[in-house]
Amino acid sequence: GLSQYSSDPRTEWDLSSYSTREQVLEALRNLRYKGGNTFTGLALTHVLEQNLKPEAGARLEAEKLIILLTDGKSQDDANLAAQTLKNLGIEIFAIGVKNADEAELRQVASEPLELTVYNVLDFPLLSSLLAKLTRVLCARLRERSHKESTDTPVNTGPQLSPTDLKISAVTSKSMNLAWSPPLRPPKKYRVVYYPSKGGTPKEVFLEGAVSSVQLSNLTSHTEYLVSVIPVYDAAVGDGLRGVTSTLPLSPPRSLRVSELSHNSLRLSWKAAQGATHYLVLCSAAPDGAED
Repeated sequence: GLSQYSSDPRTEWDLSSYSTREQVLEALRNLRYKGGNTFTGLALTHVLEQNLKPEAGARLEAEKLIILLTDGKSQDDANLAAQTLKNLGIEIFAIGVKNADEAELRQVASEPLELTVYNVLDFPLLSSLLAKLTRVLCARLRERSHKESTDTPVNTGPQLSPTDLKISAVTSKSMNLAWSPPLRPPKKYRVVYYPSKGGTPKEVFLEGAVSSVQLSNLTSHTEYLVSVIPVYDAAVGDGLRGVTSTLPLSPPRSLRVSELSHNSLRLSWKAAQGATHYLVLCSAAPDGAED
């Protein structure tokens, strides 16, 4: 599978899209370059939520492996998203080109770093990594497959996946999420939320016995994407996804002017809920208008 990213990630093809080497190479030849920013954290979250799902061709019993290729320093928190993937047993290889930040690559990649971090000065030099990287990837997959326990769940559905996401009590700064838990309680839930028009994803982890959470410190008048993902010891269930907008900030109302004199006036209004200060602007009427 392949996803390309800048400000927003884009799935080029899923794990189930092609079944032969020739088909993959043809798809690569037809790939269109996506220029823009470098939101690596958002891209890694996209891979987890969109590309490593059964409906995208991911098999729960198979080892999960990500190769990150980047030519710049991330403009969001790539380490947080990478740590979430690694906590789920997903191995990350990080390859930097040109202006990539090697310290960030080493944070993002899985251990041992001498096998999972690579850096080259320009794109044509990537070919020099090919033979070594192929050997390392195959060896790591064989090693991890050998260690895999035999009781890994191989199906999802109601057994492993929550249902019926409800979003309520939405204000300008917060919202509540609630859902019906799966038949088999997860070890924990991972709740991810971020503005739909781009922004750093934030996440919270909940114990598996919990089935609701309040998200706070949100931005007012903003559409948010939210995901609730159940996490098991050896699998990730299908997540719930929703979208809703926070309310605009409450304005003051019923402005009244009183106690007029030759050089003063008094203003009064109904308070705006949650306001801590007010800014009052006053200017003379434009020429020709009534004073």
